[in-house]
Amino acid sequence: MVHPAIEVLKEFDKVRDFTMDASDSEAYFTIQSQTEDVSVISIVAKTDNKWNTPTIAPFSGTYKDMEPFLAPDGLRLYFVSNRPLHDSISKTKDYDIWYVERFSKTSAWSKPINMGEPINSEHNEFYPAVAENGNFYYTGDRPESKGEDDIFFSEFKNGTYLEPISLNENINSKGYEYNAYISKKETYLIFGGYNRKDGQGSGDLYISFKNASGEWSKAKPLPQPINSKQMDYCPFVDEANNMLYFTSRRVTNPDGPIHTMKSLVQFLNSYENGNSRLYKVEINPLQFQP
Repeated sequence: MVHPAIEVLKEFDKVRDFTMDASDSEAYFTIQSQTEDVSVISIVAKTDNKWNTPTIAPFSGTYKDMEPFLAPDGLRLYFVSNRPLHDSISKTKDYDIWYVERFSKTSAWSKPINMGEPINSEHNEFYPAVAENGNFYYTGDRPESKGEDDIFFSEFKNGTYLEPISLNENINSKGYEYNAYISKKETYLIFGGYNRKDGQGSGDLYISFKNASGEWSKAKPLPQPINSKQMDYCPFVDEANNMLYFTSRRVTNPDGPIHTMKSLVQFLNSYENGNSRLYKVEINPLQFQP
């Protein structure tokens, strides 16, 4: 069964992009306005096994920030922003991948740092994810994409990121691929694919596995009820607890026609009302291995 991710997030109409530390005590996510003119990264911490009230991340709130990803060691948080490269510049730019870092899990975050080349370019970069070995995955709309948006990979070698490449046709297509989660050991990849023939409709989540030769298997869609007829995207896996978190715009239609304001308001305020919401479901990725 698919469940709402965190109870304290129910009050927000448009929430997406979830990431969490290995101890299951600190999570980051994006809250947006309906028009997405406002997009901020927020934090929620757990005390005595209970999630506290969310707060806005200290580095967010001025520009359009989204899609946080906490590195496996919890000491670096990657995110996407249209902020200018320097404080002296007022004009926003295209979307780049940035990060903040800290010395320990109780330390304050640094000021945002742009990842620079070769990850960032004059085009848009989205949805960062990093494995334990430092290898980097993200969404890009570069000219070398196989279609529209692609999943790109950059190897971390000798302390440097190599030139990104678009993953092969087992992952990417002529359409849109986006929002890739890479497992810590880089053994599987879960990502979004839009309007594919083997999907449920709109955006669906797909999974692919890396073999001993480093090749990715042909991606397969995750089953219902993870995927729905609506947009399902932005995956994150709590690998210690086999829990998949993801964003969905799914809708549970009301029972019968709506004839009263009370029933209308009740539907509009329901969790599955078509807005972006966070969900979770137990998952064992290995069961989908070819």
